[in-house]
Amino acid sequence: MAVTRFTIASNKKSALMKQQIREIAKLLAEDPPKEEKARIKAEALIRDDDTVEAYELLQLSCELLSERLNLITHSKECPNDIISTVATIIWASSIVDIPELIEVRKQFRYKFGAAFDERAMLNVDGIVNDRVASKLSFQPPSAYKVQTYLEKISDEHEVSWKPKIPLKAEDIAQPMPPPVGYSVPENAASGLNKKEYDAGAPAPSMPPTVLPVPPKGTEGAYVPVLPTPAVAIPVPVPVPVPTIPKSSKQDDVSVKKDDFVVEEPDIFVPPAPRSRPHSGNNTNNSNEVNNRDRTQSAGENPKGNDDNDDDDDDKTGGDATYDDLAMRFAMLSK
Repeated sequence: MAVTRFTIASNKKSALMKQQIREIAKLLAEDPPKEEKARIKAEALIRDDDTVEAYELLQLSCELLSERLNLITHSKECPNDIISTVATIIWASSIVDIPELIEVRKQFRYKFGAAFDERAMLNVDGIVNDRVASKLSFQPPSAYKVQTYLEKISDEHEVSWKPKIPLKAEDIAQPMPPPVGYSVPENAASGLNKKEYDAGAPAPSMPPTVLPVPPKGTEGAYVPVLPTPAVAIPVPVPVPVPTIPKSSKQDDVSVKKDDFVVEEPDIFVPPAPRSRPHSGNNTNNSNEVNNRDRTQSAGENPKGNDDNDDDDDDKTGGDATYDDLAMRFAMLSK
């Protein structure tokens, strides 16, 4: 399983490295070339290249241990011819991103003891493979190796690039110095960089400062400097708002409350009818009522009008009662 995992990881990193090479060539082809950024990407490319190389060496070690599995099983101690191979696998298990190596390390620790595992992790007496240890080291590559990678990439992609700052003899074996920003153009966002002034018109300069010349005979004497007169800033004057005087007539005008009172219609409500004294008229009235009842029972209309004609009945009938007047007053009030 570890051998297959190494193959998959190597193929993935190789595909990413090809993309990194194209990006570095594009940075070197710009005007001006972004050399410092290309150096940083080249350092990452070198680290991935060393990791793929270490994967291939560890893959060979795993294949060897797979072939010597029977020997390891029947041996109480690690055979001398594979001590370096076993120690390299144990040492690399904590560095590379291969989970199968961690399980292999546990098996070797159980088989050969914790002392052997500790010696392998500390690389006592250099029992770990030197090439694998150097490829998986955390030390950055030298400046000479980084520049060599950049030159090879520019040649492969036909980019005319030369390093702006050549390497010195004492800096060849040292790591790449940190960037200082010499490859970053000035005012690149606005386009008003110094390169335009160098190619065309001279850059604008500030006018020279003219100092006052002291009068003759006063050389070396103190000349007081007069203060600069202050410029008066006009302050807006508020415009007075004209006021309208009140007329005497307005003071005399008074609003009366009674002027706004809405008069209600006068409705005359007659008093309740008083009881009439008993007289001979009652006899006549009773006779008239009896005659009217007889006529109604015979089906005749004594007034000669329709039964529903209420207005005619009220006009031609007798006196209105108090209840009829009260009902009419209630209807008018609504």
